[in-house]
Amino acid sequence: MRFYERYLLPWLIRWTMSSKEMAGERRKCLAGVRGKVLEVGFGNGLNLRHYPAGVESLDGLDPSPLAERLARKEIGRAPFPVRVHTGSGEAIPFPDGSFDSVVLTWTLCTIRDPAAALREIRRVLKPSGKLFFVEHGLSPEPRVATWQGRLNGIQKKIGGGCNLNRPMDRLITGGGFTLESLANHHIKGPKTHTYLYLGVAAPADPS
Repeated sequence: MRFYERYLLPWLIRWTMSSKEMAGERRKCLAGVRGKVLEVGFGNGLNLRHYPAGVESLDGLDPSPLAERLARKEIGRAPFPVRVHTGSGEAIPFPDGSFDSVVLTWTLCTIRDPAAALREIRRVLKPSGKLFFVEHGLSPEPRVATWQGRLNGIQKKIGGGCNLNRPMDRLITGGGFTLESLANHHIKGPKTHTYLYLGVAAPADPS
């Protein structure tokens, strides 16, 4: 299973996440990103073509050693420096206050300890920094949510630990952030897999 998750799954994810509809959601998510950027769950680099002009540099963090290879063409086209690092969102290898923006796109669903990852994201953000995210998660429709619970075990096995039923807004606010904007909607596909949370969050005032 480890071989599947580290070497085969990234190719499968690239295929499933390359649709025009996904690209549209990426553009909406990334529209306000600026400055020095950390992308947690860099994957195959599909976000790179959608970053706006205000980006100065990007560090991508991903558990798969294939990430940089899969994203080679996208990295070569990027108009800003891109560095890819192999590692986990629960242990981000950068000093406090390193980034103006942190990006999560369909990533928080797979992180084993999302609370720890959000604490790390808050740590590496500047006090004025922002978290930009688009994630799929728990549906407000009771029947859909019930099926998300039923299918979650299977999804985790075949999807590299991906969870269908995480309440992303509550996870993010519980991780020390204040939501500045949040939009929820379904995209095409099974309702159990396609309820999106799209928004921007800022580190909460510690007082």
